[in-house]
Amino acid sequence: MKITVSIGGPASGRGDWDEQVDYAVEAERMGVDSVWSAEAWGMDAATTLAFIAARTRTVGLGTGIMQVSARAPAMTAMTALTLAAISKDRFRLGLGASGPQVVEGLHGQAFADPVGRMRETIEIVRLAFAGEKLAHPGRHHQLPRPGGEGKALRLSQPANPKIPIYLATLSPKALRLTGELADGWLGTSFIPTQADAHLAHIAEGAAQVGRTLDDIDIGASATVAFTDDPETLVAAMKPQVAFVLGAMGSPTTNFYNAAFRRAGYEDAAIEVQRLWVAGKRAEAVERVPDEMIHAGNLIGDEATVRARLEVYRTAGVNSLLVAPAGRSLPERLETLGRVVSLARS
Repeated sequence: MKITVSIGGPASGRGDWDEQVDYAVEAERMGVDSVWSAEAWGMDAATTLAFIAARTRTVGLGTGIMQVSARAPAMTAMTALTLAAISKDRFRLGLGASGPQVVEGLHGQAFADPVGRMRETIEIVRLAFAGEKLAHPGRHHQLPRPGGEGKALRLSQPANPKIPIYLATLSPKALRLTGELADGWLGTSFIPTQADAHLAHIAEGAAQVGRTLDDIDIGASATVAFTDDPETLVAAMKPQVAFVLGAMGSPTTNFYNAAFRRAGYEDAAIEVQRLWVAGKRAEAVERVPDEMIHAGNLIGDEATVRARLEVYRTAGVNSLLVAPAGRSLPERLETLGRVVSLARS
């Protein structure tokens, strides 16, 4: 199993950039497979990854993710080709639809039909990667623009059709698109003992085009902590889980919440969201089940973490994106080094 890490996120850029760079550089030294740059409403995914590309030599680099509504597909392709060139083909393009609050509230774009927008983005990006002219008569993206003066153009950068495309998807329809079109999946809200809540849909999409799950790099994310007092850490993680269940989306559209419901936590997910939306944040945090956090992470002594790695591997996860616990960079790196060693063994 490959171990990967992430930099950036909603709170990124608040005076911690140098530490994030040190983290990525040390992760490469430890033998981590790849570093992924998150993009929410903090730092963008591309600029940060370009800097990391200049400070590293061998580690894989991926956007985890570029929001498809934040960029025109042609600009997404130009950025991906640029990052592949400056990193000497270490780059993987990770795409995601985000959610209605970010897409409509931050970017001012319509969120309707996110899977259709994703499909068209991939089609245009792959035309660009192949060195073809960008002609696309889609519902959401029409190139060239009808009735205008433009014509179909080909990017001047050299073709690079080998750039892998990863998708961060959660809804059944989007997961089927992943199986149909993507080289890899960036999974979240994933419970390995209930893997079919996600992977069955990916497998269905893959089968439609003559592929299987073996053709797709299956990734999942989890916190890793080595501790003899797991319950203290579980309690500390509950506010973030409550935020995901209650606020990562609108009250009617929360793909993270829906994924946990499919994985067997329907009552808890619905109740946490109800309490969060009602402004009862402390009650929402209290309602998060301890078992949900244990089931979706690797928390405990070394034997427990080793056993949990095997659970993820058995579930079909090829790449585990870990968030190593620790109050300081040295503590996080110590945790990262231990889990890398366990994964290798």
